[in-house]
Amino acid sequence: MGPGGISTEIAYVLGQTSGLSKTPADVFETVYLVFLILGTLVGIVVIGYTLTKAYRYRDDGKRDDKSESDKKVVRPVLGHLPAGSGGGKKLFVSFGISAVIVLSLIVWTYSALLFVDDTPPEVEAEGEEPLEIDVVGKQFNWEYTYPNNHTEEPTLYIPADRPIRLEVTSADVWHNYGINEFRVKSDAIPGQTTTAWFVAEETGTYEAVCYELCGSGHSAMRGDVVVMEQEKFQDWYANTTDGSTSGSVSSDVTADTDANADAETAPTEGEA
Repeated sequence: MGPGGISTEIAYVLGQTSGLSKTPADVFETVYLVFLILGTLVGIVVIGYTLTKAYRYRDDGKRDDKSESDKKVVRPVLGHLPAGSGGGKKLFVSFGISAVIVLSLIVWTYSALLFVDDTPPEVEAEGEEPLEIDVVGKQFNWEYTYPNNHTEEPTLYIPADRPIRLEVTSADVWHNYGINEFRVKSDAIPGQTTTAWFVAEETGTYEAVCYELCGSGHSAMRGDVVVMEQEKFQDWYANTTDGSTSGSVSSDVTADTDANADAETAPTEGEA
């Protein structure tokens, strides 16, 4: 089965009936919810079974110690299956069901995480081609290179509702590039390139940080991620030139972006 078939199967498993999952964040949230629900169900069954047995075999004060001592009590022996409970059938059945559930979860989780590694063809087919941006980490800053060789640092400008593919590497020591809001996290290793992708659905200003201790200025290795409407991004991108550095963003674009971010964080009248 090719990559397309794998991601399609994953989409069905994840319950995406009205379209494919668009971002790795959707996969992470689904995996989390599945484990949360199953863990809760297992906990309820185990605790319920334990409490039932504890209540059933409790000491209610009515036991006749003399008559109990006269009965032949069969004590369990190490290495022998209990003879009075079906020859261990319950043990084998419970163990078999548990093994099937655990192995299925391992296979499903690993398959789902394959969706995160690279932009699936189905996602690319849903809309525009991914915007590929090279990311270089260097003490203590991030440098972004766009398809027309325009470079920006330390701010990343991207359009909303379009797949973004990042090719991440490092110019000096190990770094780790991450954007918390988009669940993006990728190692920046000298001489190697790692890939991460995401879709920003909301305009606004976010933050990219380094998650790998990389030196004395590690805590200051931060930069803004500005998500614009696609039309505004195209206007900005059209003003950049091949090989240019740190293209300026018009004041109306930044003002609109900041206004959108403020509107998302401002409390409503009922919350105030």
